Amino acid sequence: MKRAILAVFSTAATLPAFAQNSVTLYGIIDEGFDYTNNVKGSKAYELQSGYLQGSRWGLKGTEDLGGGLRAVFQIENGFDVNTGRLAQGGLGFGRQAYVGLGTDALGTVTLGRQYDSLVDYLAQTTANGSWGGYIFSHPYDNDNTDNTFRVNNTVKYTSPTFAGLQFGGTYSFSNDANFANNRQYSVGAQYAAGGLLLTAAYLQANNPSSTAFGAINNGGDENFLAQRLRIFGAGINYTIGATTVGFVYTKTDVKQPLSSGYVGAITPVGGATLSALKFNNFEANVKYQFTPSFLVGAAYTYTRTSYDATSGQLHPVYHSAGLMADYLLSKRTDVYLQGAYQHVAGDTTGTVLDVAYVPGAATVSSSKNQLLVRAAIRHKF
Repeated sequence: MKRAILAVFSTAATLPAFAQNSVTLYGIIDEGFDYTNNVKGSKAYELQSGYLQGSRWGLKGTEDLGGGLRAVFQIENGFDVNTGRLAQGGLGFGRQAYVGLGTDALGTVTLGRQYDSLVDYLAQTTANGSWGGYIFSHPYDNDNTDNTFRVNNTVKYTSPTFAGLQFGGTYSFSNDANFANNRQYSVGAQYAAGGLLLTAAYLQANNPSSTAFGAINNGGDENFLAQRLRIFGAGINYTIGATTVGFVYTKTDVKQPLSSGYVGAITPVGGATLSALKFNNFEANVKYQFTPSFLVGAAYTYTRTSYDATSGQLHPVYHSAGLMADYLLSKRTDVYLQGAYQHVAGDTTGTVLDVAYVPGAATVSSSKNQLLVRAAIRHKF
């Protein structure tokens, strides 16, 4: 008997060591009722999916390759709960699809369809990119902090964390004979220490959506089509006890805008030519965690727009405010109530920019004001 046991252990000792692997299936279902007080002059009552977080399912995994090296992958699908349709322009894995290699010492390099540095670093200091979701986005999500577009054909580097500092960047190939036509690049960084979080990021895209297989092309989900898109931002969050306060500034510069996934054609009146569209967003937000299961958040954003046309420069102004309460029924299921209001002031351009549009509303208001209220449930698995 002893010989048999020894033989078994001896055989086991000669077997090759297999790498450690893990694959996780996960998802989110976010579904709720929306009321909008003015949709082109009418009221709207809707069931809508994916506002606090986009409804999705995905697979992600790692494989230990030895010597500290690991392989990583993630594929993530977005969908509409109400219709079963695919999101992100009907793409099978429109949210993310990538594979790569990484180490704890050197960081991670991934290849595929991914998030840009604005989303990875800056968005977490905004209300919409952390606890508030879609309806708290800056007007028309002009700075992409709510992930209106992802970037294709992308090489991304993410560093390890050095004494609270982490940084990274992306480069997205045009996959076109014209190397710069519909390419994208971005960089970002964050510093966390105690209750302090500092972030900054920059993105540039050349001729976004001008080609079918370039860096930015989500089948109509892009925020702006233009000769060039530049976005810069910086944010700060500070947590003390149950309270987190934040401030974020972003600037979006749209050179030679053609049309927008949200706004539609932006055609100046009187035959003028629109040369540039710029947004300066100033956001203040606060979240209070009353208990581990219950939080309340509020945010206000002041957006000054520069509408540059041959007829002159005009400055529409957006005032956007939101309030939200979220209650956990369990670790995986919560219910929430939120509302957002927008008022448009400043100069009149004669375009759709003059009327209010809360992100997530069915369409624009017929006036300078719009209110959207949402009651919903979210389940994570």
